[in-house]
Amino acid sequence: MRTLSTYLFVQRKLSAGIIESIAGAGFDGIELFCELSHFDYRSEADAHELAGWLEAHQVALRSVHAPVHRDLSPSREGGSPLSICEPERVRRTEAVDEIKRALDLAEQTPFKTMVLHVGGSREPDDPRRWDAAFSSLELLALFAKQRGVTIALENTPGELATPANLRRFVDQTRLTDLRFCFDAGHAHLGEGIAASLEPMRPLIVTSHIHDNHGDKDEHLAPYEGTIDWPAALAGLPPGAARVLELKTVAGSPDEGMLGAARGAIEKLEKESQGPA
Repeated sequence: MRTLSTYLFVQRKLSAGIIESIAGAGFDGIELFCELSHFDYRSEADAHELAGWLEAHQVALRSVHAPVHRDLSPSREGGSPLSICEPERVRRTEAVDEIKRALDLAEQTPFKTMVLHVGGSREPDDPRRWDAAFSSLELLALFAKQRGVTIALENTPGELATPANLRRFVDQTRLTDLRFCFDAGHAHLGEGIAASLEPMRPLIVTSHIHDNHGDKDEHLAPYEGTIDWPAALAGLPPGAARVLELKTVAGSPDEGMLGAARGAIEKLEKESQGPA
């Protein structure tokens, strides 16, 4: 299965043409990145339209990335951070409610996994934030389960959502429905792929595949940075989904970006198969 995150097109409104281009590049699944300026996940009509595009081009909605901004209108790009570990109850409730709206997409267009950030890269490793995360995820895990969706917590840059902290949180809270999304690029910015995989591996159900040079979150195609991809692929659980999560390159046409994505996924597949 070849899955591409629509994060590659996040600066534009998702359209039938984009889905057609993704299918034409050889991808049979997407992870939908929820930002209102990209796709209005609150709209039942838009969700129904997306389902039609996917069916027409035989592309599956495999996962959804939870919103990370308080993007208050489809015309805005980004906004203030949306965090489930916000100690202030009102702001935390706003975040939980917005993520529930994204989970409701499953009613129109079913998907199996929602990838969720615990907090932003600038948030400290503070017990109050983990308590707030527990309050949020206790509600969200149940809400997701009722819709046939599994929440997968993603390791992110910074001191809060490290692989070790995520595993400790799940073990201590016993929120047994939670799983993990292993982000290879974020791991490369932290303790490294091998060290990051170790605590997360038993609960990994999906992964974000992108590269960087070890100093900033570039979201490059694999082999364009310094990650050792043969070692990284060998460490991932065999059943974990691999979602290519690349960043838009300013001025690059769709054909160029999708060509790079296709080339990267084909090379990854060859690496996974090993020597002939």
